[in-house]
Amino acid sequence: MSVFDFDYFQKYYMNSRPNAPWEKYYAPGDMDLDVEDISIYRFMYKCAEDYMDSVAIEYFGVQITYEEFMEKIDTTARAFLSYGVRKGDVVTILSANVPEALYSFYALNRIGAVANLLHPLLSENEIKDALNTYKSMMLVALDICYPRIKNVLDETEVYKTLIISAKDSMPLHLRIGYELVRGRKEEKPAAGRDFIYWKYFFNAGKKYHKTLDIEEPFKDDPAVILQSGGTTGVPKGIVLSNGNFNAATMQAQRALPDLCKEDVILGIMPIFHGFGLEVSINDAFAVGAKVVLIPQFNAKHFDKLVKQHNPSVLVGVPTLFEAMKNHPGMEDADLSNLKYVIAGGDSFNKKKVQYINAFLHDHGARTNFTQGFGMTEAVAAISFDRKDNSKEGSVGIPWPGTYVKICEPGTDKELPYGEVGEICIFGPTVMLGYYDNEEETKDTLLVHSDGNVWLHSGDLGSMDEDGFITYRQRIKRMIITSGYNVYPAQIEEVLEKHPAVSEVTVIGVPHPYKIEVGKVFAVLRDGFDPEAVKEELIELCKKNLAVYAIPREWEFCDSLPKTIVGKTDYRKLQEEELERRKKEESEQSTKTEQE
Repeated sequence: MSVFDFDYFQKYYMNSRPNAPWEKYYAPGDMDLDVEDISIYRFMYKCAEDYMDSVAIEYFGVQITYEEFMEKIDTTARAFLSYGVRKGDVVTILSANVPEALYSFYALNRIGAVANLLHPLLSENEIKDALNTYKSMMLVALDICYPRIKNVLDETEVYKTLIISAKDSMPLHLRIGYELVRGRKEEKPAAGRDFIYWKYFFNAGKKYHKTLDIEEPFKDDPAVILQSGGTTGVPKGIVLSNGNFNAATMQAQRALPDLCKEDVILGIMPIFHGFGLEVSINDAFAVGAKVVLIPQFNAKHFDKLVKQHNPSVLVGVPTLFEAMKNHPGMEDADLSNLKYVIAGGDSFNKKKVQYINAFLHDHGARTNFTQGFGMTEAVAAISFDRKDNSKEGSVGIPWPGTYVKICEPGTDKELPYGEVGEICIFGPTVMLGYYDNEEETKDTLLVHSDGNVWLHSGDLGSMDEDGFITYRQRIKRMIITSGYNVYPAQIEEVLEKHPAVSEVTVIGVPHPYKIEVGKVFAVLRDGFDPEAVKEELIELCKKNLAVYAIPREWEFCDSLPKTIVGKTDYRKLQEEELERRKKEESEQSTKTEQE
C-alpha cells in the first residue's frame, strides 16, 4: 500500500471560474491550462525531443547534451529498479546541485517513485526524522553528509544508501584535484551491504535488462516532497504532484515566451528548494536552455561565473543580488545578454530594487529586476512583475492559470481592491497537501463558497483593480500593540531609507501594558555611530509612521541570522530575544529572593 493513501489530499478541479482582472495582460487562451495526464519526466522528454543535440547541463566545463541526459536518466531508473524501488516508494535525495542528483530525481519520477528532497546541511536528527517521517526506503546522499548520517541510518527504514559526490561528473584533472584537496579529509563509508557508490550503482543500471516500459505516474500522483520553510517551527512535508510541476512549467512557457534553447541559466538556486527546482531547472529544460550547475555558490566568485558563462537568466535570492551589486569584480561586467533577473525567497524594498536596476542598466542590461511572490505549497511562483507590464512596489500579477484573491484572514470573504488581507491562491500548481498532516492540510486548503479549493497563504497583501499584488508580510509577523495592528515590513521599509542602514528587521517583544512593542535589529554600514543613527531613525519613524507603530527598543549588531535559503531569520531573533528575557527575569527573581 502506498504511503500516500490519504483521503484528504486535494486534486485540482475548477468548479467555477474566479475573477481575473489581470487576464488582459496575457494572450488569449493563456489562462486556460490543459495539463496532460503524464509525469514530470515524460513532459520534459516530449519537450526535449526537439533539441536532443543541445546542451542541457554544463558542470565544471563538462557539457551534457539532452540526448545524453535522457540516456543517463534511463540508466539511473534501471539502477533504482534493480535495487527494488517501485512506484509509490519514497527515496530521499540529500544533495546540492550536482548532475547525479538530477539524474536520480528524474529517474525516480520515471518509475513513479517519490523524491523527498532535503537540504544537505541538515543536522543529524533532522535527517533521521525526515527519513522516518516519509518512510524512505533508499537514501541518495552527498559524500560530505556521511558524518551526519552514519549514526542514524540504523534507526530508519533505509536499507541502502547511494553515495554521490561533487567530483563524480567533474573532468579528470578536477576530480584528482578535488580528491587531493577535500577527498582525503572526508570520512567515507566502505562500499558493501549498506552503502554503494555512484559508479557501481550506475553500472547496475547498465546491467539491468528488464523493460522500462512500465506504467508511468499520472498527473495527480505524488511526485515530490519539499519541506516548508525552516522559520515556521517544525517543517511540514509539502506533497506536490506531477501535474503541479508540469502546470508550473507551462505557466513559465507562456509568461516568459522569449526563453529558448540559446539561453543560459546559472543553476545557483538549490534543487531542494521549490523555486530552484522549478524555475532554474524544469523551466529551463522545457525550452532546451543550458543550465550551468553550481553545487556551492561562492559570492567571491560571482563575477567569474557571469563573465565566463554570459547568462541570459539570473535566478536567485536577495543575497545573490546583493553580491552582484557589491562585488568589485562586477564593475566591468557586460550584462547586455540578460533577459530576466528574477528574485525569489524574500522581498526587496523599493530602494534596493532601484539600486539593482540602476546597476543592471549601467552594465548594459535591457531588462529590469523582477520580483515575484511564491510559495512551495504552489510549487514556486504565484505572481511576478512582468517587464512589459509592471508597477513599482508590487510583486506583479498572477501567473497564467493561477487565480489570486485577497480575503479576510482565515475566511472566504473577499475584500475590496486596495484593502489588506490574506493572499489566497487557486490553480493547478496548488499542492496535494501536507504529508500525513490532515489538520494542517484542512486549515490551509479551504473550500470557498465558489466551490473551489483555495490555498490560504498566511501572507498579508492587497490587490489593485488591475490585478497587481502588493505583498505586506506574514500574518504571524504582525505585532498587536495596544489593540493596533503594526506591520514590521512597513517599519523596515522606512528604516532602510536611511543611508547608514545596511540590513534591518523588526520583531514584536513583550510589553507590560501594550502587550507587544516593536524592537529593531539593525546592521549599520561602516563609519556610522549607532547612537547618532538611532536618534535619526527615531525621527524618521516619527515622520513616516503612526505613533503606536514606532519601535520602542533598538539593538545594533554585526549581522542578522539567515535561514537556509537566505531569508532574514526573524523567528530565530524572536526565540533568542524571548530566551534572553526569561533568563533576565529568572536572574532578577533569584536576586530579589536572596535580598
